[in-house]
Order: sequence, then C-alpha cells, then structure tokens
Amino acid sequence: MTRLILTAFATLVAIGLWAGTMFIGTSEGWWKSPIVASDSADDFNKMVREKVEQEHIGNFGFILIENGEIAGRWTVSSGLPVDQNSVYQVASLGKWLTAWGVLALVEDGQIDIDAPVSKYLTRWQLPESQFDHSGVTIRRLLSHTAGLDDSLGYNGFDQQSDIQTLEASLTRAEDASPGKSGIVKVGLLPGDEWKYSGGGYTLLQLLVEEVSGLSFDDHMKTRIFEPLGMMRTTFDHEEALKMGLAENFTPTGTTEPFRWYTALAATSLFTSPADMAKFVQVQVPGGSQSVLSQETLAQIATPHASTMGADIWGLGAMLYAPNNRGGFIIGHDGNNEPAINTAVRFDPDTGDGIVILETGSSLLATELAGEWVFWKTGNVDNLAFAVVLESAILWAFVGGLILLLIGLLIGWRQSLGLLKQKRVD
Repeated sequence: MTRLILTAFATLVAIGLWAGTMFIGTSEGWWKSPIVASDSADDFNKMVREKVEQEHIGNFGFILIENGEIAGRWTVSSGLPVDQNSVYQVASLGKWLTAWGVLALVEDGQIDIDAPVSKYLTRWQLPESQFDHSGVTIRRLLSHTAGLDDSLGYNGFDQQSDIQTLEASLTRAEDASPGKSGIVKVGLLPGDEWKYSGGGYTLLQLLVEEVSGLSFDDHMKTRIFEPLGMMRTTFDHEEALKMGLAENFTPTGTTEPFRWYTALAATSLFTSPADMAKFVQVQVPGGSQSVLSQETLAQIATPHASTMGADIWGLGAMLYAPNNRGGFIIGHDGNNEPAINTAVRFDPDTGDGIVILETGSSLLATELAGEWVFWKTGNVDNLAFAVVLESAILWAFVGGLILLLIGLLIGWRQSLGLLKQKRVD
C-alpha cells in the first residue's frame, strides 16, 4: 500500500513539474531562438522582408529604428501601390496616442490625473453600481484598472450614417464585438485588478471633448499631431479618405472599405508608417518634443497594472517585456476586423523601435514585433506569450495525461503484485 501511495504522489508531482515547466519555459523562451542569429539590423530587416513577401497577402508598411535613426524601411502591396506615407486604420494602436492627448490636459493643468473622471463630465455618467465610482480615476482608465468590465472590442459600422453619439455608445454600443454587452459600467472594484476596457477609452474621448471644448480629433490635432509633425495622422475618417487610404485587405485577398466608428479614441486612428516612426523618434533619449515632459514620458513607461505576476501596462502604453536595463519595451498593438493588424514597439532607453502597419493578416504584425522584442532582449513579448499560451496549455495537458496514464499503469501493476503476494501468504 505504501508503494501505491508513493506512486500516486510521484505521479502528481511529475504532472505539476511538467505543467510548470511548460508554462515557465514558454514565458521565458527556453525553446525559442531569435529570428536571426546576428545582432545586425540589416539581417533582421532582410529576414522579415523575405517572410512577408513569401507569406503575406495585402498591404504592409515596415520601419526599423536603431538608436533613434531609420535602419530599414519598405512596403509591400498585393494591390494598389503603397509607400511610407500611405494611411492605414490602426485599431487599438490609437490608444497610445489617445493617452498622450489626455496627459497633455494633465500637463496643461486642466485635469487632475487622480481625480474621478465624473468630476469633469456633464454629458454622461457611469450607471449606478455597487462600487464607489470615485475610484474611477483618469489614471486608472488609462491603465485599464478602473473596474470597467465591458471588455470592448468594437466592430464599427458599415456607413457613416449608422454612427451613434458618444453618449449612446457608452450606454450601449451597437457595434460591440461578439459576446460583449456593449454597456460601459463599473463591474469590479476600481484599482483592484487589470481588465482591458475599450469603453474606458471611449469615456476618455468624452473627457477630452468636455474639458478641451473641442472635438476629440481637433484636440488631438492641435495638441499632439501637429506639434509632432504627424501631418498624415487623424481620427477623422472623412479626412483620412481624402488623404488616400491603403486598401483594406481581407485574409482571402479581397478588399473592403474601412469601417466607421463612434469609439475613435479606442479603435479608429488613421496614420502612416512614417508618422508612427516620427512618434517613436521624438521619444528617444535626448529627443526634442514640447508636447509632454520627460517626467510624463517616464510615467507612461512605469508599471501601473500587472497580471499573472508580470507588469503589463503603463499609462496608455503596453509593457511588453523587460529591456534588461531596468525598464520595459513599450508600445501598442491593434486589431480590427477583418484583418487589420498593427504593432509598434519601442525601447525608451536605447531609442530602438519597430513600426508595422498592415492589412490582410490578423496576427502577422504582432508576431513579427514579438520576434523583434526577443531578438533585442531575449525576453518573450507578453502578447507573443498570450498567442502561444493556448499551445503551451495543450502540451501541458497532453504531457500530464501521459504521465497520469503511466502512473495508473504502474499503480495497476503494483496492485497486481500485492494481490499475488496476498495469495501466496
């Protein structure tokens, strides 16, 4: 009987060790290799271009930045020609720039980042809940820790005429992503945990309009885009159409119009690869820009939220991985239906970065940006980890099942041995 107990214990320990090894090994990149063996920017640039030209159907804009300088730039198109000034709808990537627009109001003394957002709103308020809404601060909205449980996700509208007002969208978004209620409300204790909230950024869009007295796009233009020289960046869909948009490819290689959104701040920025490279370059160490102070830039890259023990969010920017210098690789990604995928990564300590804007694939930009992070730091990008986590769980389950079957087989044989021993006795 003692041997059976020891076998059962050993089997459980083995299953736990196997599952832990799969989880930690995946998060630490134990069985991952850099996309290129050298540290040459030219080699990385060449490898990515070859992969894109072989695998991608659609439009693709790429810029590699080393020490604040452009180290590679190119475009690929399956349709009408595109270049570095071609304009793409970049989905949630716009949240990073929205955060700059909000933080500019903080620096201008118009809002207190730690004040309840309700203090500045007259057109709409969060519906009543069991929680104290004074904890729904601007800082927490920026870092997805305000307790909003909408998990939006907007699918947009086919026609401009279908767009809701901001207030109506916050009450119930008619273009909520599948499985989401579209209702922006407090469903968790503010400040208690991180939960992604597109609705929180729609609420920040309303805040910007109420405080600045301007439309959201006009505030972003005058306070952020124009001072940074980002002249092909806008939240105005009609203006973007006049600029000339890169075609919106689907995974099958067909094209369709970009969708219209009420939730501009959360998901409908239009910009070019060249403008996003400017946005990165003004943030390099010693860079010159008059929009935000160095103290505020440092706060953007400071951990404000974590999950599963990893720091994942600053103020409007994602924290993708440690940069091995005490800070983080920061940036943002974006995904909109049917196959818009954008990704920007930036190391504030070195001035290195990567910009990828594309249509035609739902994950290629994120995948390649994650490869850049691993190539630069040897650390697995948080989003890259999330993408392969399902596979790691599957391997953990399969390996655990095999170990369980082995344990059962050993236990069965031990039981037969005990029965034989009893018969002999």
